Amino acid sequence: MVKDAKIIDISYDYAPIIKMDPTLFINRVKYQSIHDIERYGKYLVFILDTDAMIMHMRMEGKFYIKKINDHVSSHEHVIFSFSDGRQMRYHDVRKFGTIHLLDKNSYKNQYPINGLGKEPKDLDPLDFYQLIHHRKTAIKNVLLNQHIISGLGNIYVDETLFLSGIHPKRLANKITKKEASKLVTSAREVLDKAIALGGSTIRSYTSSLGVHGRFQNELNVHTKFGEPCPKCQNTIVKMKVGGRTSYVCESCQK
Repeated sequence: MVKDAKIIDISYDYAPIIKMDPTLFINRVKYQSIHDIERYGKYLVFILDTDAMIMHMRMEGKFYIKKINDHVSSHEHVIFSFSDGRQMRYHDVRKFGTIHLLDKNSYKNQYPINGLGKEPKDLDPLDFYQLIHHRKTAIKNVLLNQHIISGLGNIYVDETLFLSGIHPKRLANKITKKEASKLVTSAREVLDKAIALGGSTIRSYTSSLGVHGRFQNELNVHTKFGEPCPKCQNTIVKMKVGGRTSYVCESCQK
């Protein structure tokens, strides 16, 4: 939708989102075109003429495509105006999102991309086992660690652990090679399905086109507190693991 769009102006009302001097950011990005959009873990990377604009939208950030004369919401903090009269607006109620700007030929070797672990689709199960088998922390915390395995958020970790039959509080150093392989396979399955269904519409997500992610209709345990497990019919429980709300079937996930 924004591929080949030329950026002719940029405005902002909350500078901390832009992780460099905002004036320098605007001067560098202005009049560049968007040639491609890539994803690394939870980062979106807009490939421009000479730079890469790297976005992390955190929990509630989103982009809207609107017309230049449309009303500007109080939560639309960075606005990119295109030569065709449209705008790409970054909307973030919590203001947790970040924008980095790096040279497009070297950004993969620099922060924040260079510190990411591999995504499940690229991760060898044995390599994953080697990464975790000395860690004396809950496996859920390990799966959420973007430096170990990237692309999994709270929802997808709960679903991955359920498919793997592993309790989120199990220590990573107690995970066997067979279980590590199952975790990688389950994570691939969860992400592939979520992407195919347009992601998860949990609480606040909407798109400018009225599109809602349909993966939430396929959830097995996440947000299902008090409901029967789809496998064994035992009641799904809710607990905190590493400060994150977790949903578990304690019959299927030992």
